[in-house]
Amino acid sequence: MSLLKLDIHSVRNILKASITPCPAINFIVGENASGKSSLIEAIFILGRAKSFRCSAIKTVINFNNTHLVVSAKTLQKNDNHLQLGIQLDGKNIEIHINQEAKQKRSDLAYALPLQLIHPKSYELLDAGSQLRREFLDWGVFNTDSNFLSAWRKFKKALSQRNALLKSRRLDQLNVWDKEIVDYGTMVNSYRQHYLNKLKPVFIAISENFLSIEDINLKLVSGWDTSKDFNRILLDDQDKDLRYGYTHSGPHRADFHLLIGNRLAKDFVSRGQLKLLVMSLKLAQVQLLSNEHGQTGCLLIDDFAAELDVLNRAKLLRFLSAMSCQVFITATQLNDFGDLSQINNYKMFHVEHGNIKSV
Repeated sequence: MSLLKLDIHSVRNILKASITPCPAINFIVGENASGKSSLIEAIFILGRAKSFRCSAIKTVINFNNTHLVVSAKTLQKNDNHLQLGIQLDGKNIEIHINQEAKQKRSDLAYALPLQLIHPKSYELLDAGSQLRREFLDWGVFNTDSNFLSAWRKFKKALSQRNALLKSRRLDQLNVWDKEIVDYGTMVNSYRQHYLNKLKPVFIAISENFLSIEDINLKLVSGWDTSKDFNRILLDDQDKDLRYGYTHSGPHRADFHLLIGNRLAKDFVSRGQLKLLVMSLKLAQVQLLSNEHGQTGCLLIDDFAAELDVLNRAKLLRFLSAMSCQVFITATQLNDFGDLSQINNYKMFHVEHGNIKSV
């Protein structure tokens, strides 16, 4: 997948812009607050139907307008073209695929799989488990078409069970316990299968940037899988009733990045942590390409803030060998380093929300 043409309307200070990106690497240079991160944000919105910079989409919309629009012509893995479009006004969302309205967010995400590396990416390993669940599920979602249905059915059962717990109605609890066990076990299995495939790809990529041995990825399922899941729900019932929600299940899942038997985040440097996170995200894109021939799109915001000069050069060499469309921002042209060995790229300059091909 790659973007052939991108149109942006009213995303922060980008009032109106249209670019024809390179199918390989796209360098975006501009001063702070020029709009280069807004360009990355617009692409992210097109693929995920949300911003990575804030939770309220109203703050993303240019203050002179009531809504934003991002659209693109894309080339898919089967050489078909798809026209994608999204309009957001802070309350409503309208998604179009090939001019057909009422499309789902999941359809958009399948059509434009993208991964993001930005200055707060280290939080993937340093913050709470929700970010890691979302990271893991993005990979499972894009590699196994059965996952989404199982996850939705589990979430429905969980919602029903929690409602019964809050109202202290125990007569129907066993019905939803069965649903939670059935679909929760399926979700856990999909996650474990995906992590097993991701691990060797991640380790191989991390060796390009780090000299660390005995790296491992371990799934934390959200319950003790050595015990019967239904038994755990019964044992937790008093606690669940007291607090009004279900304590055990795949909605509490996590994964640990271990070095030896220790959590990496507890003793590696901040620089090493960033390189581990970057390797994880590159591994997801690489695995998607290996498994399905789907190349995805990689967004890297504030290139120099993420990496030192040596690792920037290593990353560019790695990216130039990948079958992946990449968008990278920096404030100065020399932040990108020596580009003489990069065969296929485009350079864009952003100033006051105006984007020009250099």
